[in-house]
Amino acid sequence: MLFNSIDFVVFLPIVFILYWLIPKEKIKLQNLLIVGASYFFYAWWDWRYLGLILLSTFVDYAVGVRLASTKSRSSRKALLWVSLLVNLGLLGFFKYYNFFLENFIASFSFFGAELNASSLNLILPVGISFYTFQTLSYTIDVYKGKLDPTRDFIAFSAFVSFFPQLVAGPIERATQLLPQFYQSRSFDYSKAVDGLRQILWGLFKKIVIADNCAEYANLIFNNSDHYSGSTLVLGALFFSFQIYGDFSGYSDIAIGTARLFGFNLSRNFAFPYFSRDIAEFWRRWHISLSTWFRDYLYIPLGGSRGSIALKLRNTFLIFLVSGFWHGANWTFIIWGALNALYFLPLLLGQRNRKHLDIVGSNGNPIKLKELFKILLTFGLTVLAWVFFRAENLEHAFHYILGIFSASLFSLPEILPKTILLLLALFLVIEWLGREDQFALQQFGLKWNKSLRYALYLSLIAALFWFGGKEQQFIYFQF
Repeated sequence: MLFNSIDFVVFLPIVFILYWLIPKEKIKLQNLLIVGASYFFYAWWDWRYLGLILLSTFVDYAVGVRLASTKSRSSRKALLWVSLLVNLGLLGFFKYYNFFLENFIASFSFFGAELNASSLNLILPVGISFYTFQTLSYTIDVYKGKLDPTRDFIAFSAFVSFFPQLVAGPIERATQLLPQFYQSRSFDYSKAVDGLRQILWGLFKKIVIADNCAEYANLIFNNSDHYSGSTLVLGALFFSFQIYGDFSGYSDIAIGTARLFGFNLSRNFAFPYFSRDIAEFWRRWHISLSTWFRDYLYIPLGGSRGSIALKLRNTFLIFLVSGFWHGANWTFIIWGALNALYFLPLLLGQRNRKHLDIVGSNGNPIKLKELFKILLTFGLTVLAWVFFRAENLEHAFHYILGIFSASLFSLPEILPKTILLLLALFLVIEWLGREDQFALQQFGLKWNKSLRYALYLSLIAALFWFGGKEQQFIYFQF
């Protein structure tokens, strides 16, 4: 079920009303409703893959219970490996089986040997990359003693399958979300209104910004051989705003929806395109995934400690794994490697934690040097997105060569003025709201009521005016 669908418009109010009709003392009943609604939400896409969520839930719940009663270090490690093998095994099979098979055959063909093996016609289960990492966070934290294992199977099932963030995050830590299912939840009007504002802004980002940018990004990328370098730059820019509006829009809708039910989800985006270097960008982009890799992979490997060789190894590994997490294609791996190259000078110069504040915060005007850094970081990010969007490496390299041709200085063949004006308006609102959790959180709140409601009605009208065909979220494919 898509957030931007009529189905969800019907589904959400029904679940919301039923949920708050349950007395707050009946926590288990509220959690049970969440589980049922979440399974229905996921089954609307394909009910057959509910079995994978159930398997992950049963395995990690049972591993957690066994870890609570097991003191032997070897037995505890064995239990952890059960969780890792089951969860990563499922993810690897559905997401990477064909990729490894095809590259295995290609490597033998390179040396003149022919292998006969057939790829499988596998459908990637929606959200498997997200809920797999979410359940793994529980097992790993229980193993490390950071979290007491739960014996409340309903609460744990709700944590794994919570429908607002089930299929595209944020990837919640068990330490942050699971305890919320044990607590009594009362309806909070101000929290719900704030959630509705975030949902509205998320829908605007998805339907008005991302989907309209997608139309031109797809047109240019799919016919890149026929366009000038200046048009290819526009295509890369449109895709950059498409993926940001699409994914951060999903996160806003997820976080806002969770607030309607009394839950606080982790922030997933913090205005990344206003970053002054690539390290700051990665602290602000897909925060839940970046911090997951940092805490469960990068730091255990030694992080930024040790020799330069160790730092280089860990940095490249974290970015390559992040790229591979996004998809079984060499384009994603190169995208990750390119970001690692961007990051290395900052790490080696010990400048990777230089920009921890918000640019131009507390009413301070932005400096010309900061503006230059923002534009440079954005330009590097846009270049890397070409690999992310391209069909294959050949397409990506041809696209980039096309950009850096003499036609770069010609007028673009495609120049959609309406979309460019919408992007300008979007950036202004994002800039004004960059110190908040989301751009619309405080924007317009000090206006009189008629102006404020005119703003909200204008945004709603834009959803219908600029909204076209219902489009799936990009990160559903990951």
